[in-house]
Amino acid sequence: MSILQILKERRAVRNYEQREVEEEKIRLLLEAATLAPNDRLREPWHFYVIRGESKERYRQIAVDYLHERFPTKPHLVQSSVEVIDHTPLIIVVTSDIIPDDEDSSEDNEFAVCCAIHSMWLMAKELGLGLVWRTRGVGLVRDKRLYEFIGSPESAKVIGTVFIGYPADEVPATTRTPYAEKTTWM
Repeated sequence: MSILQILKERRAVRNYEQREVEEEKIRLLLEAATLAPNDRLREPWHFYVIRGESKERYRQIAVDYLHERFPTKPHLVQSSVEVIDHTPLIIVVTSDIIPDDEDSSEDNEFAVCCAIHSMWLMAKELGLGLVWRTRGVGLVRDKRLYEFIGSPESAKVIGTVFIGYPADEVPATTRTPYAEKTTWM
């Protein structure tokens, strides 16, 4: 399959079968991520693989966070927690912050975004579904997530990636043709 075809077929998959992702496939996802382009080969990423007992601890952090954020919306909290319950594998991805160098730190964030995208494409090849979460159950702005993963102060969470075997087919979305988003100069 061509790269363009894989890109066209990539989807944000949010519903998964209740089966574990094999460790070999997790390793391939991580390997693909580390092949992403990055400025000066700083390789500014770190991956926290969450499953099993760790996933239960992640779930509790999410429950606490969601109750605080949405105290008047118990149905939203419940549906968000169900997302975690039905996700076999969670990977939190961080980017290195370079002290006193905001530009390089920002470049690192861009590289980590590329790493996550590389994981997404590899997931497609492996028959896995993936969605990149930030807000809500992604917890990227909650300090409890940083404490849970043991992230150093010199790192920033860029995304929480939920992964599993797709439970159903995700329909294609309409995309604006590149010609409408391009200026030739």
